[in-house]
Formats: sequence, C-alpha cells, structure tokens
Amino acid sequence: MASLARDAAAFQTALKRQDYASWRSQPPPLQPGSSSSAADADGDSKKKKRPKSNVVYSQPADTGTGTNVNTQLVYLVNHLKATGNPMRLQDLAIFTNTPVDTDKVLLEKFKAHDRVIHDPKTDLYSYRHDFNVRNKAALLTEIQRQTRKGGGLSVRTLKESWKEAPQAIEELEKEGEVYVTRTLKDGQMRMVFWNEVKPNEEQGGMAVEKEFHDLWHGLEVPNDVDLLKALASEGLQATASAAPVPRAGGQKKKGKKAAPRQRPARITNTHLKGIVDLSRDYVAPGATPK
Repeated sequence: MASLARDAAAFQTALKRQDYASWRSQPPPLQPGSSSSAADADGDSKKKKRPKSNVVYSQPADTGTGTNVNTQLVYLVNHLKATGNPMRLQDLAIFTNTPVDTDKVLLEKFKAHDRVIHDPKTDLYSYRHDFNVRNKAALLTEIQRQTRKGGGLSVRTLKESWKEAPQAIEELEKEGEVYVTRTLKDGQMRMVFWNEVKPNEEQGGMAVEKEFHDLWHGLEVPNDVDLLKALASEGLQATASAAPVPRAGGQKKKGKKAAPRQRPARITNTHLKGIVDLSRDYVAPGATPK
C-alpha cells in the first residue's frame, strides 16, 4: 500500500508540472521511425522524392464496356469470337460486364447480329466464323472447294475458325495435299491452295532435286548491254516495245489554228420572210463591203 501511495503522489506531481495552456497550437508529436524524425536525427534535410507515375494523362482511362448499347454489343461479339465455344447469356453478361441478360434493347441487337448464332434447344450463343471446320478432313474439303473456284484461303482466316488449322495445314503440306505460300521476311504461312496433281512419278508433281534447284537459282541475269551482245551473237534481237496508244482527245498540235466554224444566221424578222432574203449580206449603195 505504501508503494501505491508513493506512485500516486509522483503521478500527481508530474501532472502539476505539465503546461496545457497551448496544447491545441502545438503539432502532434512525431512517431518514432518516421521519415521526418529519421531525417532530423541524421541531419539530412533533403526532400523526399516523389515516386514516378506511369500514367499517361493524354490517353483516356479504360472505363470498361461503357454505357452505350453499340459499344457493349462490340464487347459481347468480340468476347464470343475470342472464346470460340458456345456460352450462356448469363456467363456473357458476367465476363463482359454488360447487362445483356436484363437490357432488352441490347439483347435484341445481340441476337440480330449476323455473327451471332443462337441455339434455342440449349439456349447457348456462339460466334459464326467464315468457315465451319473442326478437323483435318473438313479443312481439306474447304480448301479444295475454294481452289476449284480459282483462289486460295488465308491461313489467318482459317485459324480464326479453328485454332489448330495451322498445324493441320503443315501436315497436309508434308503429305503433298496442299501448297502453302509464305512471307519472305519470317517464313510465316500466308495462303494455302489445294494440290490437284499428286506427287508421283507417273503424273509428276515430285519435288525438284536439290542439284537442279541450286543451278536454277545460281543463274545470273546479265545487264542490258551484255544481254544485247549475247542475243546478237546468237543471231537474235530484242523485241521492240509496243508503241503507246494515243489517247482520244489529246493535246492539239501547236502552231495550227482551227478554221472558224460558220454559224447559221438567226432570222428574227420573220414578218419579212418571203419578201427579203435575210440570209444574204446587203451593202448599201456607195458603201465599202466588209
């Protein structure tokens, strides 16, 4: 009890020594370990550098799918195309953050889109691609159909319809079923055509041997002067280029003037018709004709 009494007396003495007159105007005490106290302790008065921000204020912020119906429709169709699988309407609304399951106007536009397929039996929505291919056989059939029409197919378009299309095209190329054109820069597949001539010894279509391939690409085309000399030594001559066909209504030759066109005289004094020939030029007596 004596120790408690001494502690209470010491606490009361300490309270009496405190000055509370200006405690509202004094700043709050600094927390230990803060940047300011550490700077004061070390004697460093340098200002703290602001962290650099990577925000580009000239670009608009991404606000999601927006509130416009047409903008939300674009998000829905693009997501359906990127997914590649049929989806429920509720899942589309969640993934795209659009009210397609509650907004009637947006739902009608979405169903009426030419790239959207709705299966009423399963109530699933899928994207309508340019080509409906899901296996190697169907891919070859589509390539054959397009080649018979006189053209090839874009590998990029086929990949959008079927993600495994490039691998299947490479297999068909090794089997000799298709021809593939590639870019010169990186050798990426560009167009694919059906190979109507199968590679065999009877019908042809076999790959050229490497020896002849190297000889062909090793040939150099001479310049114009040497080419003319080589033709002359063989008793040949270069074919003349066709003369350009003059354009209709071209520029007229300078120095020659076209003859003035005579216009018929306009008769206005119709009351003298039959009495005086108004188409003639009459000269008064004693006057000099023009």
